[in-house]
Amino acid sequence: MNNNLADLGQSPLFQGISVTELGALIKCAGCSFRSFRKNQAIYLAGDFIREIGIVVRGRVHVVKDDTWGNSNIIAEVSSGEMFAEAVVCGGTGVLPASAIAASDTEVMFFDFQRIITTCSSACVFHTILIRNMVSIFARKNMMLAGKMEHITKRTTKEKLLSYLSEQAKLNGNRSFNIPFNRQELADYLSVERSALSAEMGKLKAESIIDYRKNHFELLED
Repeated sequence: MNNNLADLGQSPLFQGISVTELGALIKCAGCSFRSFRKNQAIYLAGDFIREIGIVVRGRVHVVKDDTWGNSNIIAEVSSGEMFAEAVVCGGTGVLPASAIAASDTEVMFFDFQRIITTCSSACVFHTILIRNMVSIFARKNMMLAGKMEHITKRTTKEKLLSYLSEQAKLNGNRSFNIPFNRQELADYLSVERSALSAEMGKLKAESIIDYRKNHFELLED
């Protein structure tokens, strides 16, 4: 539990909450912890849920499949980040997409209603959590808008360069790692893996980018 508290303390959701208060919060909200193996489903599209998940360690992909089985990675959720919060907070409870462990992952689950309802102990962290969640929702909306900007580009090359340019800005460096392998990046950008690999090869040959596995560098003009 102590290791979990240290990891969770880095989450934007718990900003402004001490480790001691976090331990009390976990008890007050009836939080639970579960471990998942890589590629194991945490939630499946169509599930009715009441709990929000927070990644303690590992990574989670939010994935939506079409009728033909083609996958689209809507988002990657890293340590300290939440998933399924829009469905739970929105009141529908029915997931439109699946949550899949992208690596061996540990998740903390909590009932949102118990978080937003002040308990008999008048725990001070309830108000802090609500404020933090509003901030997180705003940032996630901005990230979703960023993805829409990538995938609405006309060509695979434009989608790729749009994404890599954004990653360079986020990292403050033209040399950076991305959180996806090749197939995951293709799914995220909604393109065929073969087309993505072909464009990457062309861009490397033209000295526009360089890469090795998930490490990329945007080369100088």
